[in-house]
Amino acid sequence: MAIREIVPHTDKFIRKASKPVSSFDEKLWELLDDMHETLNSKEGAGLSAVQVGVLKRVFIIHINNMNIEFINPVITKKSGEQYKKEGCLSVSLPFGYVKRPQTITVSAFDRYGNKFTLTCEDWTAVCVCHETDHLDGILYIDKLCTPPKGKAEE
Repeated sequence: MAIREIVPHTDKFIRKASKPVSSFDEKLWELLDDMHETLNSKEGAGLSAVQVGVLKRVFIIHINNMNIEFINPVITKKSGEQYKKEGCLSVSLPFGYVKRPQTITVSAFDRYGNKFTLTCEDWTAVCVCHETDHLDGILYIDKLCTPPKGKAEE
């Protein structure tokens, strides 16, 4: 395992769309292991493969005492709304508010190619949406907003 360098938001690479994973093999497992080690060395909740220089539709989250790997994720349902402050390991700018769904359902594969579906809410939904955006070259700074009065959450 190795700690990989984080691609900064000023690098055009971070804006590229990631490609689907087709091989669930040792190269993928090494990438995932490196991503876990990299995220553990930082103060963050999630990390996408593009953030470590790999254009694959892969991200991980470390949240609520869970470490979850998502390969080829697709958000299939969204409901509600929430406004939470977000930051990013690739972005050196201050935190900012982003409007996200309150609840989502996501389908993805694990490192062995097994499909799973997960329904997430609150902060977990924010993290999954944030990392899924990375896979399409979208950063939270593209979605900054001013929350309606009384709707902002830290």
